[in-house]
Amino acid sequence: MNILTNIIIAIVALLHLYFLYFEMFAWETKGPKIFKQFPKDLFTPTKALAANQGLYNGFLSAGLIWTFFITNPTWQSNIALFFLGCVAVAGIYGAITASKKIFFVQALPALIGILLVLIK
Repeated sequence: MNILTNIIIAIVALLHLYFLYFEMFAWETKGPKIFKQFPKDLFTPTKALAANQGLYNGFLSAGLIWTFFITNPTWQSNIALFFLGCVAVAGIYGAITASKKIFFVQALPALIGILLVLIK
């Protein structure tokens, strides 16, 4: 994969590592500051749900990071496409069901990554 593709994959992986941190470890402290529209008393009872989401984001990040260690170009592309596709679907679903901003933060970078992998 070329350098630009690797940069996009790394950005998506780092974003999902941040989501893991935020949802698993900073939900009650940073959550109310980021999601001001939600009542503050909502964060403690939803801590376990957020942590579960964070764990899934960690799996997505791990899969994307894995692509940097695959030496076979075909497998590297296939694994990258799979995990970028998972991220894109999650981002599109989040944009439809929660906030349109999720599309730009999560789905769009993954879709750009998919496009770059496909045109290499």
